[in-house]
Amino acid sequence: MHIDELDLQGKVALVRVDFNVPLKDGVVGDRNRIIAAVPTIEKLLDSGAKVVLMSHLGRPKGEVKAEFSLSQIVSAVSEELGREVAFVDQCVGQEVKEAIANLKENGVLLLENLRFHAEEEKGDRAFASQLAELGDVYVNDAFGTAHRAHASTAIIADFFKADERAFGYLIQNELEAVARLLQEPQRPFTAIMGGAKISDKILLIENILDKVDRLIIGGGMSYTFFKAKGGDVGNSLVEEDKLQLALDLLNKAEEKGVELHLPQDSIIADNFSNDANTSEADNMQIKSGWMGLDIGSKASREFAEVVESSKTILWNGPMGVFEMSKFAEGTKAMATAIANATENGAFSLIGGGDSAAAIRTFNFDDKVSYISTGGGALLEYLEGKELPGIKAIQS
Repeated sequence: MHIDELDLQGKVALVRVDFNVPLKDGVVGDRNRIIAAVPTIEKLLDSGAKVVLMSHLGRPKGEVKAEFSLSQIVSAVSEELGREVAFVDQCVGQEVKEAIANLKENGVLLLENLRFHAEEEKGDRAFASQLAELGDVYVNDAFGTAHRAHASTAIIADFFKADERAFGYLIQNELEAVARLLQEPQRPFTAIMGGAKISDKILLIENILDKVDRLIIGGGMSYTFFKAKGGDVGNSLVEEDKLQLALDLLNKAEEKGVELHLPQDSIIADNFSNDANTSEADNMQIKSGWMGLDIGSKASREFAEVVESSKTILWNGPMGVFEMSKFAEGTKAMATAIANATENGAFSLIGGGDSAAAIRTFNFDDKVSYISTGGGALLEYLEGKELPGIKAIQS
């Protein structure tokens, strides 16, 4: 069911959002997840519904902990919606039902952290049923948790008829972006994989090899490939038990006719610190006691050329430790190249997590086609896995 087709007038819309936002001293550090939910909430309100929002925050592991209370984000949600948002310090039970009954027409109520109940992460049916009692229709707009079979993301849908449940705009946008990427991509299609470990990305790399024309590998994971090829990588991060896997991936790429680009060089450091001494080195010849923490200037130029000549781009994972200014240039070069390609008509999808953080750090968030809100969920979806939160609405 499409959200635009739901009968909403006079109804209570129970909405699973992803307001798992960073907090420091009770202040929201990054509001992007809240902002992303606004179009869905406004649609429900404009259609005559009362809106009840439910989310998790952090990992309280079934215990009530003040530092994980969603009461801390009420003012931020109110500001982004431009209206007062009510709050109740429970998420099920009579007190919540009374708060909903007292909600004004077109009112918005935020419930307390779902994960204060251990039953949420266990996917408990009785808890899901208690949540379902709170609304007439159910809308899932939390893509970031769609890969979890939790009570509020998957099990709850069983308690609503097919015409009483729908995805919100955020999830619809995520699914459409991935479909555009995987189903009929304009070519050449380039995937950029970064991050620390091959083991984190192996399924994604294997699945994407059947779809892309080019694969760029950077970040910490690249040193496992160079070590597998017989290179000296110094103290760089290496997964010793994945050396054969790295060689197998190189062979698979060749068999499938995929151009695989590894970084020729690195910015190396004698310590994992922004104050470290740095130098530049060929990735087959990094001296002992030094580690690669960013791609080098040759790799940056080569990768940029590949990206800027692409028509479809997927980026998942930074090229280095971009949180440290000394090792941010490679990731910034990648972001710049993606922005340039997008300006020239390419479709670019930025996988959530560190890639999204990097794009925003370098102020390119309005220069790419789509930034996913779901790190783990997007990875699993791109790996070809079925996401419980998606299946629950579609079935």
